[in-house]
Amino acid sequence: MMLYKTNQSYCHRLQHDMYFLTSNSRLNEQVVDKIILQLNRVYPQILSNAEAEKFRNPKASLHTRLSDLIKHLQKKGDRHCQEFYRALQINADELYNDLPSRKILSPVFFLACFSVAAGFALFWYCCNSDTKVVGRARRILGFSPIIIGRHVRNICMLYLEDISRN
Repeated sequence: MMLYKTNQSYCHRLQHDMYFLTSNSRLNEQVVDKIILQLNRVYPQILSNAEAEKFRNPKASLHTRLSDLIKHLQKKGDRHCQEFYRALQINADELYNDLPSRKILSPVFFLACFSVAAGFALFWYCCNSDTKVVGRARRILGFSPIIIGRHVRNICMLYLEDISRN
């Protein structure tokens, strides 16, 4: 299930994930080398042989090499960044799933939050001492087993009955 925004380009996602990928040694030498080799050897070829050698240079620090690779891919375009994500998923799946750009919440989450807020608003509205409001609320809650759980509905109905008796 994709939780990231689909209208977001891979270059933008890579820019967003760059700090995460380069911080705290999340990627080790072997994984970075595998990603570079995959970008160099697998069709479509993203890195030329010279570029691959440059980014695999053991004289430079891993952080520098990875940062330079990401910047280089961003300059080349969205397709190159997409291939980087594919290589990352193949070689470091757990890290790929932990990327900040994949943690953006889906619309279902916001719909659930809105439903809870609407439920609380309805409940607060029903707490009014006006008996007409309580009667209407009882009818609404009585016909809503699909919208809210059965146990929650029963508790709300009992509460409304107690309010109407007082």
